[in-house]
Amino acid sequence: MRDPVRTSGVCALLIISCCLLTQVISSQPAEKNLLLTAMEEELQRSMKGLSDTGNLPPYFISYHITESIQYSVAASFGATRYSANGHSRLLDVEVRVGDYEFDNTHRIRDRFGFMPPYRGIAFIPIEDDQDAIKSALWFETDKRYKEAVERLVQVEANKAVKVEEEDVSADFSHESLERYNGSPSKVKVNTAQWEKKIKEYSAMFNPYPDILESNVTLNAEVTNMYFVNSEGTTIQQGNAHWSISIVARTKAEDGMDLFQYKSFDSHSLEGLADEKTIRNTIEQIAEDLLALREAPVIEPYSGPAILTGQAAGVFFHEIFGHRIEGHRQKDESEGQTFTKKINQSVLPDFISVYDDPTIKKIGSTDLRGHYLYDDEGMKAQRVTVVENGILKNFLMSRSPISGFNKSNGHGRKSAGNRPVARQGNLIVEASVTVPKERLRELLIEECKKQEKPFGLIFEDITGGFTTTRRGGAQAYAVDPIMVYRVYADGRPDELVRGAALIGTPLISFSKILACGDKLGVFNGNCGAESGWIPVSCVSPSILTGEIEIQKKQKSVERPPILPRPKRRLR
Repeated sequence: MRDPVRTSGVCALLIISCCLLTQVISSQPAEKNLLLTAMEEELQRSMKGLSDTGNLPPYFISYHITESIQYSVAASFGATRYSANGHSRLLDVEVRVGDYEFDNTHRIRDRFGFMPPYRGIAFIPIEDDQDAIKSALWFETDKRYKEAVERLVQVEANKAVKVEEEDVSADFSHESLERYNGSPSKVKVNTAQWEKKIKEYSAMFNPYPDILESNVTLNAEVTNMYFVNSEGTTIQQGNAHWSISIVARTKAEDGMDLFQYKSFDSHSLEGLADEKTIRNTIEQIAEDLLALREAPVIEPYSGPAILTGQAAGVFFHEIFGHRIEGHRQKDESEGQTFTKKINQSVLPDFISVYDDPTIKKIGSTDLRGHYLYDDEGMKAQRVTVVENGILKNFLMSRSPISGFNKSNGHGRKSAGNRPVARQGNLIVEASVTVPKERLRELLIEECKKQEKPFGLIFEDITGGFTTTRRGGAQAYAVDPIMVYRVYADGRPDELVRGAALIGTPLISFSKILACGDKLGVFNGNCGAESGWIPVSCVSPSILTGEIEIQKKQKSVERPPILPRPKRRLR
């Protein structure tokens, strides 16, 4: 399963215009795609044919095709590492036998909880050959139908010999049909110009001999989704994602590996950062890495801390967001931290939380968790999860749970996986805030109150993981990069390294004391049981009365004996 859940990636907060090296074309008139026509015709044939065989008929079938067109250019120390493009079409077929109340997807207890999430990737032709596409649909449908019939026998036997389940909700929700015919996205990249530009950016690390590895990458990708089901839902939608990512690594004298990562993400060319911003970021990454090499290693610590907006976004995504995903309330192998806490206080009364995938950007920052329809063909919705500290709702797919029998548009997956409830754009709001300077003063006051010599400020966090299952500790760990000691006696702040932020969710929530007045954005990719999906979390900075850190894992390998080869002048 997803034990542990992992999340990675960060978002750059400076997003402005860029030179015209790439062109996006997404303004074609929305017309019915050949893929949709083939899918609808084959679905009707499959439903009728499988019902007429005299065997157990399917009550639901869905076809989901993910078409991806991607261009990537990567360079290291001024030389191109690769320049590639790809085009693929991936098919997911869902076949359900039984009925909405009880079907083949029902969990088998004492085995893997829900139906295995990964069913394998099925490639279909990228050419618009309707007969070839229909053949692929037919073959995959036949395979999934046989699997469904076999598994229904297993779940019926399992239910007969086990104790009654805690949550006896239906296996699949009744929903109204949806129709959406959006314009497909297309992309065209001038690879020669981008290769030159990315090489120039990567060459900026050449003057820093202590930087052992570096990589600058452009990714331009469009994803078009085509979805039909036997209830009559038909969805055609497209989206684009552009990113310039920068990663660099060094090693301290004691063997500790240190790295920095920044990514500029956007839905369009115009949203990417300009050259000045990118160059300034590369220089800052290099300076930060050199400073980290010389920084002292922090000892295990428990005490007050500030998590800046982006760091707080990772914090909320990991320790809160995964625990309000609907299917985790139903699975008896899950920890179910909040299952019985509806209309109870779970956060301070000045904090509210909602998830809204329909929001494309916050300020000037594009949100990666944006979508209009989820991977079950359900319309995305704003879901108020916490209102003034009180838990109100869960993020729902079409898997009902006690008290929540409808989807709210959060069934998500990557190709080859089955959709489950996942986060989109998780947004944290505070009704009472203070300026950055005052938040720092409150940190120092809390240090003195607790008789701590210093507090911590977490400026940057790259990602982390959380465990949500009963079989393991209900804990989380996130990976900070830039951490500073703030001394209560007024000494200058001190950069430290080697910290791993750890804790348990309920205690961590209870220690939040105040929030800042500026929002930060975490953009990244979240990995869980339905695969890797793009997500965002928006949060103000938070002051917590207690955070715990432990020493991060450290390599015992020494730094390289010989210096990095110097690049020849040309």
